[in-house]
Amino acid sequence: MLRTARTAATADAEGSLLPIDTILVGDCIKHMNALPAGSVDLIFADPPYNLQLEQGLTRPDQSRVDGVDDAWDKFDSFAHYDIFTRAWLKAARRILKPDGAIWVIGSYHNIFRVGAALQDLDFWMLNDIIWRKANPMPNFRGTRFTNAHETLIWAARDKESRVTFNYEQLKLANDDVQMRSDWLFPICTGAERLKGEDDEKLHPTQKPEALLYRVISATTKPGDVVLDPFFGTGTTGAVAKKLGRHFIGIEREDTYIAGALKRIAAIRPLSAGAIETAVPKR
Repeated sequence: MLRTARTAATADAEGSLLPIDTILVGDCIKHMNALPAGSVDLIFADPPYNLQLEQGLTRPDQSRVDGVDDAWDKFDSFAHYDIFTRAWLKAARRILKPDGAIWVIGSYHNIFRVGAALQDLDFWMLNDIIWRKANPMPNFRGTRFTNAHETLIWAARDKESRVTFNYEQLKLANDDVQMRSDWLFPICTGAERLKGEDDEKLHPTQKPEALLYRVISATTKPGDVVLDPFFGTGTTGAVAKKLGRHFIGIEREDTYIAGALKRIAAIRPLSAGAIETAVPKR
């Protein structure tokens, strides 16, 4: 079954059609295994964090915190989560081009397990990025430090991969100073946050477009294909379309798909001059 934000396809190096600018509906592992090998330039993955919440969170006034308690984030054990993680990462590595790369975002609940799986599967670590949240949720119980960051891992398909890194562009955008590995962005709020018919947030972990803008503009070229196996409400697709990149999304929740389709259809790409990458000196 296929639902498209914009019906399009392109031929990979072997002539197979690649379903670009499309949301594939269903299991991400099955869909990735059905795509041509070596056909994707970049993967951005925001997998389930396996938060292991045993009870709801409440504020001091006893109001309920709208956290992540969805079925897709629940696993029977760490072993079950590790099996799932290795399966989707293996499928992801197969579809990356030889010079392709992957980004995975997570919290302290899962990112260390994901990092170990990446190394076990022969990905080559490039950076870990700290996303510092300008407006994190407080620790309402006062029993721990406020959890004010998430971690992104950037890894190449292989040690020999010559990945895209738009160093000059990043430096120019950073007052002619090298871009650091700690990034400060607010969490997704306000008009950017997609809402459902009940006026509640449509997805509990929607990421800010600013974060994806930096990831995609830094590590892809115009026309590249970016795949997101946990597409959610389509932040990766929306930013890719703005930046003149193609996307492939995979998602199984109908509510998220409907929100993503509407969102992406309203996007107008930036002008060619606005997305042109700086020419590297080396």
